[in-house]
Order: sequence, then C-alpha cells, then structure tokens
Amino acid sequence: MAIDVVGGSILTGALDVIAQSLTIPVLIILLIIFILAVIDLGSLIAEYGSRKKITLPEIKKLIYQINQSQTPTQIKNTINSNTQLPDSDKKILNEIADIKDLTPKTREALACKMIDNEEEKIDNKLRKTDIITKIGPTLGLMGTLIPLGPGLAALGTGDINTLANSLTVAFNTTIVGIGAGALAYFEGRIRKNWYMKYISDLDILSDAILDTLNHTKQEEY
Repeated sequence: MAIDVVGGSILTGALDVIAQSLTIPVLIILLIIFILAVIDLGSLIAEYGSRKKITLPEIKKLIYQINQSQTPTQIKNTINSNTQLPDSDKKILNEIADIKDLTPKTREALACKMIDNEEEKIDNKLRKTDIITKIGPTLGLMGTLIPLGPGLAALGTGDINTLANSLTVAFNTTIVGIGAGALAYFEGRIRKNWYMKYISDLDILSDAILDTLNHTKQEEY
C-alpha cells in the first residue's frame, strides 16, 4: 500500500524491494547459525568428557603442599604431580613459578597479566555463542515479518496458497531463530560456569605460589 503523499509509492516500493531482498540472506544466515549451534553442542559434550575436575579439598591440599615447598622446582614438581589439575592450569602455574629476578610486586603484576590473558582467551571462546544468542531470535523475527508482507497482500486478492506458504516460512524461521539462540545460550552458560571455576582456581593457586616465592629464602632456578 503506497503512502498518500508525493513520492510515497516510490518509497514504499523501495522498502518492499529491500525487505524482500533480505529474505534469502536471512534464511541462509539462520541455517548457518543453527548448524554452528549444533556443532558447538557436540564440542561442549566432547569438552565435558575430557574435562578434569578438581575439588575444593584437593585445592586446599595442593595449596598446603605449595606452601611447604622451598624452591620453584619443588613448587613445579608439586603442581605437575597432581593428576586432578588440568594441563592448562599446570602450564600457567609453571610459568608463574618460573618468573625470575623480579621484585615481589612486579612478579605479582606479571602473574596477574598472565591470568588476564587467559580470561581474554575465554572471552573469545564465549563470544561466538553470545553472538548466536543475540542474533538468532533477531533473525528469526526478521524471517517472520518479511514473508508476512506478500502473504497479507495475497490474502487481499484471495490467494490462499501464497498466504499459507508465507506463514509456513514465517513460523519456520521463528522456530529456527529461537532454537539457535536458546541452544547457544545454554552452551554459553555451561561453559561460563566451567571457565569461572578455572579462573578462580588459577587465582588462588597463583596467589599461593607467589606467597611461597616471596617468603622463600633459598630459590633454586
């Protein structure tokens, strides 16, 4: 329906062309993000199966063992001998124990920077699911509204088949968009809980290592 002003038909026609030209891109992107969400679910399941879990009592025991160490070598041996500690934790903690020839304050700053770098890597991992969570429902809504224009126009002319096809596309895109967003949200929340514990464990163990290094009288490098 054209706007009853000068040039209104041109404006509405241009908007109609733009809206309809977005149909195929929206459908393609929706299909892609849904596939990505399903693939990421498989990745989440695989990560759960290979994920090492370290309990609070094990953390406490490890802290006491670190505190009793006399040299960086002993600290690293304590860390590496723990079978429950994930390999990613061991790598960072060994690097912290290896920091040499720095004042306690500078050593602590460098350790914090190393942990911040791990947090940035985690944020990058979570960004994909965050994007799908946000744009999935949005694209689903776009895919719902775009076909309704031709569908309603067809209803005005009595073309029920075109209206039915338009409504089918509209409902399908809504389901796919919301489904992809919900799946990505679920995956993101699970991973966020895992990674928060990972960073929390790193923080407390790195503090224990730094405190031990700062109070060690004899350091062996």
